[in-house]
Amino acid sequence: MPFHMPINILDFISKGLLIGMIASAPMGPVGILCVQRTLKKGRWYGFVTGVGASISDIIYAAITGFGMAFVMDFVNNDTNRFYLQIAGSLMLLAFGWYTYRTDPTRKMHQSGQEKGTLTYNLVTAFFVTLSNPLIVFLFMALYAQFAFVLPNHPFEMLVGFLSIVGGALLWWWGLTWLVDKIRMKFDEFGIRLINQVIGVLVIIGSVIMLLGTTTNLLRW
Repeated sequence: MPFHMPINILDFISKGLLIGMIASAPMGPVGILCVQRTLKKGRWYGFVTGVGASISDIIYAAITGFGMAFVMDFVNNDTNRFYLQIAGSLMLLAFGWYTYRTDPTRKMHQSGQEKGTLTYNLVTAFFVTLSNPLIVFLFMALYAQFAFVLPNHPFEMLVGFLSIVGGALLWWWGLTWLVDKIRMKFDEFGIRLINQVIGVLVIIGSVIMLLGTTTNLLRW
């Protein structure tokens, strides 16, 4: 069954950017590593750490997208899509609450003093992120909420995946810029604060999506 919803490519790109930023924002191990490297080695070392994480994320994003494409006959049903969007909103709500409650500094390890090459910093961040396949569930929730998977539209999906990478890179660029600007005042409290702000924003966004879906105000 072909996907029957009209495709607005600019709207699709904006969804991809948002998905990329949401998936990258929580201050997990690679986020802390990015901050530490920015503070100790410089902004470019922190940024390439984010680039490595983004490459790993797009692998999981593609796996999730291709997997969901096989069940799009089920998803294309309006009733099923409604319940999937509800489930996606609830998963994002739980994710936001978990992010808010988690103290990312508890398992923080000091990064090495040696700068290493930019390539080394990128590759190590890639494998740190690749070791966390649970991000697939986050992508599933985001895809369901934003109706992001378009079977039989390979060009649009390619653009969408590239947009996810773009959103992730925008996040890492902004984070390293902020940390670099306030490096003299940035400490573990700053890491916790960023994580809590992210959690609150995800909670607010998921509640808005949930209310919009249940009241038929939001149509992605």
